[in-house]
Amino acid sequence: MRIKSIAVSAVALIAISCSTTISTANKEYKITKVSKFKSDWHFKSKEWFLQKDTLIGIGGPMHWGVIESKKQLPKNYEIDFKVNMTKESLFEVMLNINKEKYIRTYLYQIDQNIVIGQGVYSKNSDEYGKRGGPTLFKKPMKLENNKCYSVKIRVVNNQLYFSVNNETFLECSIEKSNLSQQGKLGFLTNGEVKIIDLTIKTIE
Repeated sequence: MRIKSIAVSAVALIAISCSTTISTANKEYKITKVSKFKSDWHFKSKEWFLQKDTLIGIGGPMHWGVIESKKQLPKNYEIDFKVNMTKESLFEVMLNINKEKYIRTYLYQIDQNIVIGQGVYSKNSDEYGKRGGPTLFKKPMKLENNKCYSVKIRVVNNQLYFSVNNETFLECSIEKSNLSQQGKLGFLTNGEVKIIDLTIKTIE
């Protein structure tokens, strides 16, 4: 009986590890170990690294620090985390990265807005026009350095919901806005950010 239960557990673990998505049904994804972090993400160690329970990103105005998941996001998902922009003005969650296109969901201190937009990201170039993209929706919010913000992103049936501190909200139809409908997850900064309590879960 015990051998049977071990076999079942092993099969379940193999199924999870071989999944093509960053989160499987009924299982939340969390960054817990450096070894797991390195196996799950494409990144440069001078730009993104895990320090204890904190994911830290470092970039600059001329070269944005980017990290990208190796696996796809599920079709319907929810992402929760807390972020602190300790330097500069831009922190961005890159959603549904497909080739060079993605959905921009970001906090922008210069304009004092949270934003949803179209994004383009070329891994091999920092040229203007080969990163970032136009704003589609925005909402004013006071944003500061060295302050922690709770971010929630939810995608269900091609409807995108983006909130900060449960008080400032943006929502749009991915399909109607001609945005990328499926792909990987990424984070981007033009300064320094610290992320804690990152959770990614599949919504059935």
